[in-house]
Amino acid sequence: MLAAAKAIMGVAMEPGEVEALFTRSDGSYLFARWGRPIVPVVFGVAEASLPAIKGAFEAVVALARHRMAETDPELGANLMVFFVRDWAELLAVPDLDRLVPELAGLVGRLQEAEANQYRIFRFEASGAIKAAFVFLRMDAALADMPAGTLALAQAVQTILLWSDRAFDGTSPLVRAGEAVILRPDIAAVVRSGYDPVLPAMARDASHALRLAARCLVTGVPRAGTLA
Repeated sequence: MLAAAKAIMGVAMEPGEVEALFTRSDGSYLFARWGRPIVPVVFGVAEASLPAIKGAFEAVVALARHRMAETDPELGANLMVFFVRDWAELLAVPDLDRLVPELAGLVGRLQEAEANQYRIFRFEASGAIKAAFVFLRMDAALADMPAGTLALAQAVQTILLWSDRAFDGTSPLVRAGEAVILRPDIAAVVRSGYDPVLPAMARDASHALRLAARCLVTGVPRAGTLA
């Protein structure tokens, strides 16, 4: 209850709370942010939904003070978002198995787990994020969400490499009146994570102390608001 209240009021997280956001199930600490401009492309949605989806990604990238581009000189697009109704549809996407070599096995695991979303990251030699693949199976829970809200949740979960447990049982979003916005405490972590003084990748948990200190002084604009 206290954590939820702090998130809504915009109170900065304690260092231990920040550390937990990047501490994986095996106990290791791993933080990473994008090192190159983000070039998103979306598959499997109606054209009418694209402006809301694009706007959500633009809002989160602007919050981070990072950059978007029209094309990636090496990859073309480096953030691919796939909307499907059944995981088996991924097996029919041309050349996707070349980008995700373990695709067949992944589809089987997602079907067995009855999952509705999954994200894969690729990394630069420096450890910075190089590319990301977002897979969404539109079950009843996701289908009930407005396109912009769903995209905002995915945008924040791909702007940094969060722990695999970071948002278990919670959401990076919060309702504020009639709007759905990024939680102020999470927004502060995102903005602080792109401070150019900090490394693009970190494995030492002391990094969380530096993040938490910046969250105390980071002014987070009211960006990413979606009706």
